[in-house]
Amino acid sequence: MDTLMLDRGVRDADQGLERLYDRVRRVVPPMEWAGFADDIRAIIELKKQRNAVILAHNYQTPEIFHCVSDIVGDSLALAREAQEVDADVIVMAGVHFMAETAKLMNPSKTVLIPDARAGCSLADSITPADVRLLRERFPGVPIVTYVNTSAAVKAESDICCTSGNARKVVESLGVPRVLMIPDEFLARNVAAETDVEILAWHGHCEVHERFTPADIAALRAAHPGVVVLSHPECPPEVVAASDFAGSTARMSEFVAERQPQRVVLITECSMSDNLAVQHPKVEFVRPCNLCPHMKRITLGAIRHALETMSEPVEIDPSVAFAARRSVERMLAV
Repeated sequence: MDTLMLDRGVRDADQGLERLYDRVRRVVPPMEWAGFADDIRAIIELKKQRNAVILAHNYQTPEIFHCVSDIVGDSLALAREAQEVDADVIVMAGVHFMAETAKLMNPSKTVLIPDARAGCSLADSITPADVRLLRERFPGVPIVTYVNTSAAVKAESDICCTSGNARKVVESLGVPRVLMIPDEFLARNVAAETDVEILAWHGHCEVHERFTPADIAALRAAHPGVVVLSHPECPPEVVAASDFAGSTARMSEFVAERQPQRVVLITECSMSDNLAVQHPKVEFVRPCNLCPHMKRITLGAIRHALETMSEPVEIDPSVAFAARRSVERMLAV
């Protein structure tokens, strides 16, 4: 009987893996899947053992995004969903600041980042000392901080924002002038949409800053009729050359609602693979700019994190209190 039950369990697991592969077959070749299957099977079992959930950002690769994750989305969606998670362990398949935000919203839970080196060029572009100096230089001007920052920077700020809600957050303050840190291009793009004066910092995303208007022109020439969607972390000239600009969530909604025949996403290229799984009738042109930090998160790293409970995210309580306040103010908006 034990042998029969074991055999049945193996068959069920194999059938489950086959169903998962059916989901991503269009974007994951069979040879790659053969290397993923053992880790996926192990992760699914480890999640049960640990009472764990995996949160995955839109820039994760399809085998993570579609096959082992429980909650997926942009940074705002993950911040919101982190509050509702019914689990003992949260694994953040994203970068370090996202894991910190999950910990801020779930202080009693264990939050793991599979690779602590998964950082962010924006988060690295500003320090708490920089924010304090900005307050001295611009007394009384509210500081709106992009979630792509460390908890320590959030703690020095008045309110957080994401690329999806930045304008709404800025205008909710009811003031004529704000500091928006650290993404210069996001600040300039929001400034073009509001009457609020926005003072910008000089941080950039190393993925989005590489796109140029010439890239857009070349894509249109090579792919007639292509619809161009860009992320607001791109330079304003790139946004101006696009058909639509918005957060990863808004780009996903655009594709779902409009179903363009041919589309290009001017952002990290794994997102195109993930949307291609969901929208098989849409042709995705892929200008492949990869985020080296997101790509540190692999199935093997997630499996190791669940096996060894590493790397746990810890935040100084005094920092966490102030940073949580900034995030909660954003979520209230």
